[in-house]
Amino acid sequence: MELYNRENGVKIAGRVIVASSFFRRFRGLMLTRELPQESALHIRPCRSVHTYFMYYPIDVLYLDESGVIVGIEENMQPGRIGAIVPNTRSVVELPAGRIRATETRIGQAVTFVEQQTT
Repeated sequence: MELYNRENGVKIAGRVIVASSFFRRFRGLMLTRELPQESALHIRPCRSVHTYFMYYPIDVLYLDESGVIVGIEENMQPGRIGAIVPNTRSVVELPAGRIRATETRIGQAVTFVEQQTT
């Protein structure tokens, strides 16, 4: 699955992993060594995240039910607790710097697109 910014058409992530089971949501990115530059983790349902037991910083998008970005945290360092943003229904964890590189802002909407296989 890919993630696009609906407002500016920019691809935010080329490979999105969905964490929707209890275990996958619980594990998240803990104990991983890196999140590749074009990758993301979409955690749903989810209202907030933490970076305990992580080895690298991340960017976080907080999404409402319709995919509108209601909160952003950039360069969230390991060992931190994320914000609790009203109306959040899911979050997307991205490599640090990805939000800035894609000019993604609060109030914009994102869309998830299945990758086409040939």
